[in-house]
Amino acid sequence: MSSEPSPGERLAAALRRSPIYVDPSLASALPPTERRELIAEIGKSPAPVFVVLVPLVAGGTWSDSEDLATVVHDRLGRDGIFITFDDRTDDLAAREWGGEHQARDAAWAVALDRAMDDAPLAAKLSRIIDLIVAGTGTREYKRVSAELRARISRRPASPGVTAPGGEDGGLALPLGAAGAAAAGVAGLLLWRRRRMASAARREVEDEGLLMPRTVFETANRANEDQLREQASHEVIAFGELLDESDTPANERTRTLMTRALDAYQAAGKTLDAARGIPDLAGVLVLVDQGRDALASAQAVAKGKPEIPPMPLCFFNPLHGDATTKLDWRPLGSRERLRVQACPTCARATRAKRTPEVLMDTRDGRPVPYYEADPKKSVWAETGYGQLREDLIHRVLRGDLNNPR
Repeated sequence: MSSEPSPGERLAAALRRSPIYVDPSLASALPPTERRELIAEIGKSPAPVFVVLVPLVAGGTWSDSEDLATVVHDRLGRDGIFITFDDRTDDLAAREWGGEHQARDAAWAVALDRAMDDAPLAAKLSRIIDLIVAGTGTREYKRVSAELRARISRRPASPGVTAPGGEDGGLALPLGAAGAAAAGVAGLLLWRRRRMASAARREVEDEGLLMPRTVFETANRANEDQLREQASHEVIAFGELLDESDTPANERTRTLMTRALDAYQAAGKTLDAARGIPDLAGVLVLVDQGRDALASAQAVAKGKPEIPPMPLCFFNPLHGDATTKLDWRPLGSRERLRVQACPTCARATRAKRTPEVLMDTRDGRPVPYYEADPKKSVWAETGYGQLREDLIHRVLRGDLNNPR
């Protein structure tokens, strides 16, 4: 007896019949006439386009846009551009396999474009497809992000609404009936500032200031000798970047440049003393933190906002960017920790599965690095910098293999 198809298999089967799938609960948002018009536009695309519109609900069948797109791509067995909702918002996200047609930037451009704020769903989808067909997604993304940055920088603070701050750039909102309306405005500003933070990182990535994310595509598959060579290369490249940097000095840029230089020194110290993969992963973490500080210093020197740091995956820094925040409770502990992880580890954790953790040793046996003796591992003590903010300082004072 055959088993029931999974949700991903059902979506893939629907997409084999039509490139647009709309969950029945959302049918009124994209009527059949508009779907037919969009399908005709999709036919002009230089790559296959699949639109998958299903609710993204925390704890539901689908809660993460990247997970949805990845699963459907795998079950469909075809490369192309997959357009979904963007993590429980009304915005749209695009991910692409097997090509580069600026689809991600096209979706971001529409999400950031103030002129599209009140546009119906069909119009947003049509605009994304138009940008993909024209090959101008990246150009449009840069245009609207520059306009948005200029508007935000000119906007005076409203009474009772503080400037963004804290981990999530939170806003202090006024209370009462008027406060409800202000909260809506503040929420919109917060959303736009968060998007601008991502836009700022994208820009400096293009300028070569941040660690190339391709580093982690090979680091996670490397053996110890290969990882040591890669870590050495990244330390040298970071040192050369610091040598070439000419950042005008003011109090904030000096602070950021000091952090960047300290991170470089800590990375070199760690590399020299590295006894295994956990230490070599620490080298990449320190270089990544230093490059973030350097990028912020140069941004501030140009009169721009600081670049928001992006930590590496808590469970295994070799996985790359930790794009997802989650509350996680270590095995055998009642304490919940707020950590950031890569999408794959975050999905595993939410599904009560064990993520692919970076391993270390304790009493001669392999254990997840965070279960190593914190008196002997600065990485276990700090969660590679996610549980403590003073990782660089700890390494420089000699805590690498002797935490205090």
